[in-house]
Amino acid sequence: MRKLYFLFVLQFVAILGCAQNIVVKSHDTHIRYSGRIAMTDDAAELSWSASAIKMNFKGTFIKATLKDERGNDYWNVILDGKVISVLQPDSIQKQYTLATGLSGGSHTIELFKRSEWSMGKTWFYGFEMDKNAGILLRPAQQKRKMEFFGNSITCGYAIEDTTGQDRGTAPYENAYLSYASITARHFDAELHSTSRSGIGIMVSWAPLIMPEMYYRLDATDAESKWDFSKYTPDLVVINLFQNDNWIVKLPDNEQFKARFGTKAPTDDQCVKAYKDFVKTIRSKYPKAQIICALGSMDAVKEGAPWPGYIKKAVEQIGDKKIFVHIFPYKNTPGHPSKKEQQAMADDLIAFIDQNIKW
Repeated sequence: MRKLYFLFVLQFVAILGCAQNIVVKSHDTHIRYSGRIAMTDDAAELSWSASAIKMNFKGTFIKATLKDERGNDYWNVILDGKVISVLQPDSIQKQYTLATGLSGGSHTIELFKRSEWSMGKTWFYGFEMDKNAGILLRPAQQKRKMEFFGNSITCGYAIEDTTGQDRGTAPYENAYLSYASITARHFDAELHSTSRSGIGIMVSWAPLIMPEMYYRLDATDAESKWDFSKYTPDLVVINLFQNDNWIVKLPDNEQFKARFGTKAPTDDQCVKAYKDFVKTIRSKYPKAQIICALGSMDAVKEGAPWPGYIKKAVEQIGDKKIFVHIFPYKNTPGHPSKKEQQAMADDLIAFIDQNIKW
């Protein structure tokens, strides 16, 4: 009997100690979110790649409670600016230890969504720290803001696949290493990545095209509207037309038929489609500087018409705050590797330094 009583006391003490831990729920203002985040009653709902959750704290450990839609998403765990692990949340709500054995001093924890919305959403319920921990001031808002409208290149598709198979499933996708994220970190800019693999301006590998997706809060829901007043980027980068480049040459493709019937779009139609989308983005961000980019896959190889379409569209718009930047053709199979994404970032950073006034 005494042994049972002793075990009961130990369990009670353990439960009491756990209850005394500090819990920071998803709606707490000490947490800073980046990206288009939908807030439910008890969780933050994150769908877009490169979405992030960040908090400053003092303590010896930190945990997070998460649930994934299908268990396919991957997240970088970043402590004090360094990626320390990769987390794949389960489709059942669970708590995960992000970091432990810490000194108890000041730290910054960040969760960064590597995978895109087609692989699922993740719900974040909150952080937990030890009872002697302290919640510090909310991470400072970056002075610069960027938004990228892109496709698989911007999503970091297959960037972790070093086998040459160009696999785009979740384990091999990493938006953190894409040229977009590298560029944003270089300029210490907040990042919104409104991107999806396979998407185009006129036609995509799936039914959805960018002019039908760009406005969404929940990337999976056409009725979910993003409030553009919540985030006004200083600089927008549009890197689209790579997928259009392929599909307009495939008259038997299902999406070709759905969008064009039996006849591919003319040069003038391509220019108009691009121009209309850029003007739509301009209407949402009247003061932003915009870079109309393309590359670094075969849409920019020698003789391709797509850079010319973009240049002509921008020329017709006649806006001095809209620029054209064509990435050099990488001339290798598959999607950009880590090295090639870094080269794109270096190229874009140099262009921004030369042309953009923040």
